[in-house]
Amino acid sequence: MSLITVKHAKKMYKMGDEEFFALNDVSFSIEEGEFVAIMGTSGSGKSTCMNMLGTLDKPTSGEYYLDGADVFSMTPDELSDIRNNKIGFVFQGFNLISRTSAIDNVCMPMIYKGIPESERYKRAREALKIVGLENKENNMPSQMSGGQQQRVAIARAIVNDAPLILADEPTGNLDTKTSIDVMEFFVNLNQKFGKTVVLVTHEPDIAEYTKRILKFKDGQIVSDLPKEEWIKQRNRET
Repeated sequence: MSLITVKHAKKMYKMGDEEFFALNDVSFSIEEGEFVAIMGTSGSGKSTCMNMLGTLDKPTSGEYYLDGADVFSMTPDELSDIRNNKIGFVFQGFNLISRTSAIDNVCMPMIYKGIPESERYKRAREALKIVGLENKENNMPSQMSGGQQQRVAIARAIVNDAPLILADEPTGNLDTKTSIDVMEFFVNLNQKFGKTVVLVTHEPDIAEYTKRILKFKDGQIVSDLPKEEWIKQRNRET
């Protein structure tokens, strides 16, 4: 079953008298349990697409169905519920609250759901254990490395058991070794826990951790390939 279905999405901006399409008639679907990379150079449309998938931005026209629900017909309150229950976000800049401990950062999404405090901390501890930070729950972000902070962000993204994880350049601020560690957690979330993971990256080495690559250029999808086929095509081009 398709968790994500996008049909003929367009996002148009006006620059003076000219029209610019950040997305230009984009259509694709992503099945439950897939691990997908969205690639492209700056200005290709990949970030606009990610914002649309996260319901953070609405295209000029088109359709978007998430878990069977018509996203673009929803009210702001309904969109907020979708973001809190169906989507876990991981950002390049971690987006942790600096004066708040790791466990309290992970608890944040559950506060908005009205989950009792004892249950919040129980689930937060379980999420931190999944990402290997059970001994860092009382640490502040400033007391953790970049990789550890990103793992706290991953724990926060999964604590509400959202079926979809959206990761926007999740290794962009990390060194190579730490990037490998973080990507292995995403692989584990996909393979062991069945999460659907969609990540934006401009790095081919990071895309190779996924199973399918959507390549954007000038607001359009120019290729949509399984990883093995994408690697073959890349090798032919280099």
